[in-house]
Amino acid sequence: MQRLRVLRAVAEHGSFNQAATALRLTPSAVSQQVAALERSLGAQVVARSTRGVTLTPAGRIMVGAAESVAAELEHAQRQVSQLGTGRTQLTVATFTSGGRLLLPAALARLMAVHPRTVVHIREGEPEDTLPLVRQGAVDLALAYHFDGPLPAGPGPRTGPEWTPLLADPLHVVLPRGHRFAGRDVLDLAELAGEPWVLGCLKTEAYLRRYAERAGFDPEVRGTTTDYFFARSLVAAGMGISLIPSIALTPEIPGLSTVPISAPGPVRHIGVAAISRDDRPEVTTLIHTLREQATQDADPALTVQGRPGRGGRGS
Repeated sequence: MQRLRVLRAVAEHGSFNQAATALRLTPSAVSQQVAALERSLGAQVVARSTRGVTLTPAGRIMVGAAESVAAELEHAQRQVSQLGTGRTQLTVATFTSGGRLLLPAALARLMAVHPRTVVHIREGEPEDTLPLVRQGAVDLALAYHFDGPLPAGPGPRTGPEWTPLLADPLHVVLPRGHRFAGRDVLDLAELAGEPWVLGCLKTEAYLRRYAERAGFDPEVRGTTTDYFFARSLVAAGMGISLIPSIALTPEIPGLSTVPISAPGPVRHIGVAAISRDDRPEVTTLIHTLREQATQDADPALTVQGRPGRGGRGS
């Protein structure tokens, strides 16, 4: 197990030195553990270069196995700790805006069905929380991805099941007096030359991909970690912004939102969990999240042409 633990750290950090720091070992000890694992397997698990280390196909198989074992051990430890208490522990990871919209009502309904469940919440971005599901550190994660694949750890794409909840289109946020503020829809190419202030780094990367397709390079004057702050900067005249629909509350006076013509940028929100027949509270929470997403989808996503609202980043 120690060798697999070391390999997981190497895969996560991409270098022996950083893995050694995380594990509180020396780089030499990390290298020796990996070498011993390779000798026992008769196969190379990492490829070394001047830019760091990457997993080989054999290494990806072993990291996947290590994560499965870690998840089972975590699950077993929780079961043991709950013996005699009659209480069940449930750890939920979430990104900010999705958790704000969906989790409170879903958790209230969960507690009505499973009143002896103790819920713990961990906030984080999908690239951080989805690996925690695979490792068994959290029971499920409310997460999102853009047009590309789900964020994943270094191992094989196995383990958690992804349950789609809702599509979350991004809208252009403009000052109320902007020449485009009254439009029903905008083509992104019409916004070439506009200054932008954005609510997170991933949104900036996403905007640049779409802007490239539209034939321009956006002028980004600011990137924050908070959608509400980004929209406040729009209200102050710093530029325009691109905001996910579910992050368009609470209202900020003096702003308008306009949807982007199809195919526009969209976040896909869902929940990731490892399927377990012995965890009815997990099944219940996923079910309540799906119901809550259905209830919240219309008011959250039908914001075309209305005054803008603002929300926290992610």
